[in-house]
Amino acid sequence: MQKTILLLISLWLSTTEAPAQTPFYQGKTITLIVGSGAGTAYDIYARLLGSYVGKYLPGNPTVVVQNMPAAGGMVAANFVYGVAKPDGLTIASINPAHYFNQLQGNKEVKFDWPKFTWIASSDKSEHMLYMRTDAPYKTIQDVRKAAEPPKCGATGTGTSGHYVPRMLEETLSTKFNIVTGYAGGNEIDLVMERNEVVCRAFTTAAYFAREPYHT
Repeated sequence: MQKTILLLISLWLSTTEAPAQTPFYQGKTITLIVGSGAGTAYDIYARLLGSYVGKYLPGNPTVVVQNMPAAGGMVAANFVYGVAKPDGLTIASINPAHYFNQLQGNKEVKFDWPKFTWIASSDKSEHMLYMRTDAPYKTIQDVRKAAEPPKCGATGTGTSGHYVPRMLEETLSTKFNIVTGYAGGNEIDLVMERNEVVCRAFTTAAYFAREPYHT
């Protein structure tokens, strides 16, 4: 696999010089693969980009956004690495921490992370873990001493919903029951509202970006 596969973590800004003759992108379509569902932060970034970037690339290509919300974005990463042609026309908006899955030897990984090319990011965001206000855990000490660990929702391993609670366990001796397998953040939001899980970790940018967090 060539090293020219383009990986879009959040936001793509091209610096490619236009060729002397016909621009490379003229008459072509760029497919922007999003490793999460519609309405998530990565999806918002991708669709915002897709609305404008074609106007500024030489040749003014069409930009199509395609969602692949499965396994926390791993399906999208596998697709871009092993199925899409490495021709500069397929890029991805996925979680930048999937290298954790490769380091852990996850058998679902079909990509070699160092062979992706990072292009750019739309923002620099810190991570947070929040809980329902009616959960019986008000402090980290409550989580450490709890007889029953709080349930946190996550799409899959290699995502902040998984590794943030795990890091807290390693560093602060907390205990969490991480429930994985949700298709995307929207699904986690729903089970949070149903009180099926009581906590979730993700970026502060995503928290302030959309509902239900605005209200």
